[in-house]
Amino acid sequence: MWWFIIISMVIAFVIYSGHKASKVDWGGPTVNWIDGLVRLLCKYIHRLPTTEIPLPDSGAAIVVANHVSGLDPFLLIAASRRPLRFLIAREEYERPVLHWLFKASGCIPVDRHGKPELALRQALRALQAGEVVALFPHGKIHLDSDPPRKIKGGVARLAAWSEATIYPVRIDGIGAQGTVALAPIIPSHVILTLNEAISCQPEQLVSCIADITLAIETPASMRG
Repeated sequence: MWWFIIISMVIAFVIYSGHKASKVDWGGPTVNWIDGLVRLLCKYIHRLPTTEIPLPDSGAAIVVANHVSGLDPFLLIAASRRPLRFLIAREEYERPVLHWLFKASGCIPVDRHGKPELALRQALRALQAGEVVALFPHGKIHLDSDPPRKIKGGVARLAAWSEATIYPVRIDGIGAQGTVALAPIIPSHVILTLNEAISCQPEQLVSCIADITLAIETPASMRG
């Protein structure tokens, strides 16, 4: 009897805390509740400071960041006051248990071995509808200690086609960098560096990519 009461109280507390901490309307109560839990996780387990990506209140925008762990999307969500539509590898998008969540939160699957341009078109439509698209332009987890890896040029093309501003974020301080499943549960002391916004013009894609690369690849410890 007592164990049932205790479990019920814990469940009720978790549900209440998630809803109270939620700050973004993702279009459904369950996803909104998960938004709240993500914010609590980032605040108390990963000591994410009160940081907010300076997104406009409405209209298209692109968020980009370096990709060092499975915690990274959570950090961007916790630092945003608007829903983020993540570009995600199709094999991840179709995972049996998580597929419903990725679909409900508006993730855009990328077929990296087939026709990745289809995902760019879907992302462009989302931007044209005034949404915020988020992506990790290295394409997969890439640590500073890894061999250099060029970022994907699609982010610059998206920005030029949609005239959306890019908001680059640098992630540092992950406790279990290089991992996917462990990173969200291993305590960290995260630092998010919010860089100057970047605008990409069709005739300046190369310099735009260079600016994005510099912003997301420069560690916080190397900044003045």
